[in-house]
Amino acid sequence: MKYGKNFSILILALVFIAIIIGYTSKMPDGGRMEDIAYSDFMRNVQDKRVVSVSISGAEIRGLMTDGKKFSTYAPYSPTTVDTLLENGVKVEAKPQEASGESFLSLLIGWGPMLLLIGVWVYFFRQANSGNNKAMSFGKSRARLVENSKKVTFADVAGADESKAELAEIVEFLKEPLKFQRLGGKIPKGVLLVGPPGTGKTLLAKAVAGEANVPFFSISGSDFVEMFVGVGASRVRDMFAQAKKNAPCLLFVDEIDAVGRHRGAGYGGGNDEREQTLNQLLVEMDGFEDNENVILIAATNRPDVLDPALLRPGRFDRQVQVTNPDVRGREEILKVHVRKVPLARDVDLGVVARGTPGFSGADLANLVNEAALLAARHNKRRVTAEDFDNAKDKVLMGTERKSMAMDEQEKRKTAYHEAGHAICALNVAESDPIHKATIIPRGRALGMVQSLPEKDSYSESRIKMLSSLTMAMGGRVSEELVYGYEKVTSGAKGDIQMATNLAKAMVTEWGMSDKLGPISYTSNQDNYLGISSGRNANVSEATSELIDAEIKSLITNAYEEAKKILTEHRQDLDTLAEALMEYETLTGAEIKDILAGKKPDHSEQIPVSADKLIHESVPEV
Repeated sequence: MKYGKNFSILILALVFIAIIIGYTSKMPDGGRMEDIAYSDFMRNVQDKRVVSVSISGAEIRGLMTDGKKFSTYAPYSPTTVDTLLENGVKVEAKPQEASGESFLSLLIGWGPMLLLIGVWVYFFRQANSGNNKAMSFGKSRARLVENSKKVTFADVAGADESKAELAEIVEFLKEPLKFQRLGGKIPKGVLLVGPPGTGKTLLAKAVAGEANVPFFSISGSDFVEMFVGVGASRVRDMFAQAKKNAPCLLFVDEIDAVGRHRGAGYGGGNDEREQTLNQLLVEMDGFEDNENVILIAATNRPDVLDPALLRPGRFDRQVQVTNPDVRGREEILKVHVRKVPLARDVDLGVVARGTPGFSGADLANLVNEAALLAARHNKRRVTAEDFDNAKDKVLMGTERKSMAMDEQEKRKTAYHEAGHAICALNVAESDPIHKATIIPRGRALGMVQSLPEKDSYSESRIKMLSSLTMAMGGRVSEELVYGYEKVTSGAKGDIQMATNLAKAMVTEWGMSDKLGPISYTSNQDNYLGISSGRNANVSEATSELIDAEIKSLITNAYEEAKKILTEHRQDLDTLAEALMEYETLTGAEIKDILAGKKPDHSEQIPVSADKLIHESVPEV
C-alpha cells in the first residue's frame, strides 16, 4: 500500500514536470513563440529578415534576424522552398511523423486533465486508507470500546433497580453454559428506557465491564444513509463482527432513529429506515445462532418504536432508567466529587435534597459549575455557597448585578417578591421558603424559591390551590401598594405558570366539580380555548365550560391572595423593606424579620433547588 502510494506521487510529479517543460520549450528569451500569418512570413523572407527555418509538414518554425522566434503554417506550394533558398534562408526539413515534439504536444494538451484525474485518485486512496474508509458504505461503524478505563456498577450510582435487572445479563455473559444446559435462553435484546441524562450509556458500559466482554457501541443514526440498502448491510456486518468476538455486547444508542413505526414514512417499503429495521429484526429473530451476542439499546421515546421490535425474542425486556431519588442523587454526587476538594460546610445530603428532578447529567453539571465558580474566585476548596450559586445559574442563569434598575423599579420588585413570600407563609399547604431575592438573574428581575422537604411523586389538590394563590401573590401585592393602573408586566411568568397548572387540574387530573374526573386532552395535549388546536372529542359547550373552570380557579386564587396580603399588609411592608436593604434573604431570615428580629446575614445560604419558583419576569 505504501509502495503504491509513493509510485502514484512519482507519476503525478513527472506529469507536472513534463507540462512545465512543454510550456517553457516555447519560451524564447523569456517570451512566447509568436504565431504569424503566412503572408507576413513570406514578406519577412523577401525583406531578408529571416535567418533560418525548420519545416515539419505544414508547420514552419524559424528565427528572425532580431532573435525572435516565430511559427506559421504554410499551404502546399512547390515554390516555397525555392523562395527561401533564393533569399539566403537556411532551411531544415523534418518528417512529420518524426517530430520530436508530437508526444510533448499531446502531453501538454491532455496534461491538465491527467493531472486532475491523478489528484482525484490520490485523495480517493487517502480516504480509503486506515479507518477513514469514505466509500465503505456497507461496513459497520460500531466502535469497539477499549477496556483501559473499565466501567463497572461501582461507577453507576442512583440506579439500584436498573442494576439489579441487568445483573442477570452479566451472569449469563460470565457463565453462559449455566443457563444453556437447562434449556434457558437469555433475552437477545434489552431496551434501556429513560429521560436524557439518566445514565443509560453508562449502564451499558458497566454491564460489559462487569462481565469483562467486548463492548461495541454505535448510534442509530449511523445506519441511515442516502443510499437504500446501506443500513441493512451495516446491520449484517455489525452482527458478523459481534459474532467473531462473542460473547460480547452490542450497544445501539438512540435506536428510535432507525426503529420507528414502519409505514409512517414517505418512501413506503423502499424507505431506507424500514429496510434497516427489517434487517435488524431478521438478525434478532434467531435465523442464525446469535446467542452470546446481546443487543442493548437506549431510547427516551419507546412510544414511537415499531411493535415488532418489542415482541418476545427481540427487545422483550425493558429496563426503566429514571431520574434518581434523594438517596440516589446523594450517591451520584459522591461519585462526581471524587476529584473535587470540598469545604467543610458542604453537605451532599442537603445538596441532594435540594435538587429534585435532577438527572445524573444535571448533577455532574452542577458539580462542574460549582468548581468553576470556586476557581473563578481563587478558592482552594468548593464551598456550599458555590453549590448554591451554581444551582441558581443552571436553573435561571447568571446574576445580573450590573443591570441598571432605578430605586422605584427595585422597590416594585421587592413588593412583588414579598407578596409571593407572605402568601407562601399563610396558605394551607406549601413547601418551606428557601430564599427570596431581588437580584436579577436570567430573564427574572427577582424570585422566591421553595425547598421541598422530600421527593414528591404526586400533589394534592389543596397544595395545587395553594400554589395558585402563591403565584398570584406578586401581582396582588403590586395592585395593593401602587394601584391597578400601575401594575407591571413582572407577573408574566406567574400568570403563565398558574394558567398551565389550572389547565392540567381541569383537563387532566379531574379536579373540577363541574366537569368531573374525565380527561379532556387530545393527543397533542391541547383543548379548545387555551391552545390553538381544536380537540374533536370535545364539544363547543364543553370547551367553554373548561375555559370557565380554569378562569374560576385562577380568579379564586387571586381573591385568596388579596385576602391574605390585606390581612398581613404590615408583614408585606416589613419584608419589602428588608429585601431593599439586604437584596437576598433566606427562609429563616424571613421568619426572623417578620418576628421583629434582626437577621444574621453573615451566614451562608444552604444549598437547595426550588420546587416552585415564582419569578418577576419583564414582558418581552
